[in-house]
Amino acid sequence: SIGEDGVITGRFDNGTTRTLGQVRLTRFINPDGLQPIGRNLFIQSGDSGTPLDGVPGTGAFGKVSASTLEASNVDLGEELVNMITMQRGFQANSRIITTTNDLLGELVNLAR
Repeated sequence: SIGEDGVITGRFDNGTTRTLGQVRLTRFINPDGLQPIGRNLFIQSGDSGTPLDGVPGTGAFGKVSASTLEASNVDLGEELVNMITMQRGFQANSRIITTTNDLLGELVNLAR
């Protein structure tokens, strides 16, 4: 099992329990400065500052939540609005191309 303090405890067949280790956490002074490398992964950059290691539940470090499922951190409403906005922009650009094509066709016909 894993406690809120990150301590990993093993329970063995003979009934004994033993501490196996502890989860360590790392945070940055400026988390917005981390450099994204894709697939929800980030690396340290000059803007993020140096990594600060610590134990869960102490100082500014959070707690570990074992046996829980993290909900998505995506705001579905916001993403739908973004998708509709992009779709409207695509439609507007498509109309501009069609209108430009029609105007160029008229110019060619006038030149004949």
